[in-house]
Amino acid sequence: MYSIQGLRTVGNSLPRAVNKILKKGGHNYSSILNNWTEIVGKKISKICYPKSIKTNKEFADGILFLNVGHGDQLEVEYSKKDIKDKINSFFGYTFINQIKIILLDDKINIKDKNFLNYKENKNYNKKINEIENLGLKKKLNKLATQFINKKLK
Repeated sequence: MYSIQGLRTVGNSLPRAVNKILKKGGHNYSSILNNWTEIVGKKISKICYPKSIKTNKEFADGILFLNVGHGDQLEVEYSKKDIKDKINSFFGYTFINQIKIILLDDKINIKDKNFLNYKENKNYNKKINEIENLGLKKKLNKLATQFINKKLK
């Protein structure tokens, strides 16, 4: 490692954690995650999502591990070749050579985890009403109302 007239190489200017991720091909994995719905389509993206990728040093002939909910594994199994072709065409070279399915016990429902039940909602309203600043109280009530309306949709 050397520098010319005080300039550092790009590899030296990046934090070590980022450098490790780039060396492992993490930018390809993040590209797949960010564009998952566009790559495979809405139907497949609703029933599975990428868990991890293992590649060789040339970032080719990788193995994509997909988390699949119980009951949807058959549809993903039949779509493996299509998923692999779409990902490879997205990158422009043979990045994924094999897809392995990891079966989840039950489907993940994010809405249920974030939904406030009646008791929690009542506690939040009680705490908001204890606030003395009227402007802040009004804005928090508006935020809580919008949050509840969004979750009910």
